[in-house]
Amino acid sequence: MSTALAALGRDALGEEDLTALVRTITGDPASVAGAVRVEPVDYPIGTPSTESLHRVFGSTADGADWSCFVKKLQSVRHWPMLHLVPEEVRAQFINNLPWQLEVAVHRSNITELLPDGLRLPVAYRIDMYDDDRATLWMENVVQEWGPWPMDRFERAAYLLGRLSARRQPHLVEPFLPREHVTTPGIGLRFYTHGRVLRVAVPALSDPQTWRHPLLAAAVCHLGDHRLRDDLMTLAERVPAVLDALDALPQCYQHGDASPQNLLVPHDNPDEFVVIDWGFDCPQAVGFDLGQLLIGLAHAGELAAEALPAVHKVILKAFQEGLAEDGMHVSEDEVLYGYLGSLLARAAFTALPLELLGQPDAPPALFEQRVQLTRALVNLVSEVV
Repeated sequence: MSTALAALGRDALGEEDLTALVRTITGDPASVAGAVRVEPVDYPIGTPSTESLHRVFGSTADGADWSCFVKKLQSVRHWPMLHLVPEEVRAQFINNLPWQLEVAVHRSNITELLPDGLRLPVAYRIDMYDDDRATLWMENVVQEWGPWPMDRFERAAYLLGRLSARRQPHLVEPFLPREHVTTPGIGLRFYTHGRVLRVAVPALSDPQTWRHPLLAAAVCHLGDHRLRDDLMTLAERVPAVLDALDALPQCYQHGDASPQNLLVPHDNPDEFVVIDWGFDCPQAVGFDLGQLLIGLAHAGELAAEALPAVHKVILKAFQEGLAEDGMHVSEDEVLYGYLGSLLARAAFTALPLELLGQPDAPPALFEQRVQLTRALVNLVSEVV
């Protein structure tokens, strides 16, 4: 075992495997590993199926630098926060969250379907374990720094539209075939009935939630005293919205197409390296636009006031991408698929209610999320 890789636990490679990895990364069959170091990735992990993230940096004996990104995956049964899931739905949660999805993506033929401008990171090595864990050793993408310009949102939406058109249910299968996965909207329904209707909506409906000093101060400062009532009105419409979404044209889409999952390489800023796929089932056309819209705003990197302008650009570009690959649907269908999915997936969970009991929760975060929630409410109310 390489001592420098000990931080990776059982994923620490022996000298022979490390040499093979280095030769795969460098493309030099004569490479010999030299110095190696492991760095944990400073990024909050929000996905229960991700155990940890690391970057490995090294050099060869002749001085060539190399690096890779190491992502450890796990069944949700290993998730430390599993006790927060209600016991009556815990087994269903474990069985329905496809923790092996990223492995399946890299073993699929998706590279043949990706339009020019989208690509997967190079997978150097995949380790599978008997206890429902796996590790991906992938390309370490050095990203372009700075905020996303509007034309990058536009290009991303266009390419996601092309991808959606190429992955209509009559053209492709899911990455992980399993029971009921081909049912339209089943992924969003599972998420909505659990995370949203069982947890978020009851908390939002409770007046005591809105009396908490952190949330009350943010609402008062922004003067948005109708936010709770507006959210409750929208919550009543969720079942009908889910039914309407299932009746729309369907596509297998990326599933979690936030800008954070569309990496922009520093040496090729017109390209997107696509990671962290989700919702491996048919969803209403336009589904991917929701995360593209709010991903940076949710992270505090895009102001809520900017969302309407981004919304207009990505809606048009996505529809153009669909048409480019032969899927002709109306703007109203794309708009409803996009905003109806956004309502169910994000409007009720943007407020960080899980932080209300923490004494060090930042007041500015609550103010920013109140603004974001209001922006989402205003957008989705136009169509639902």
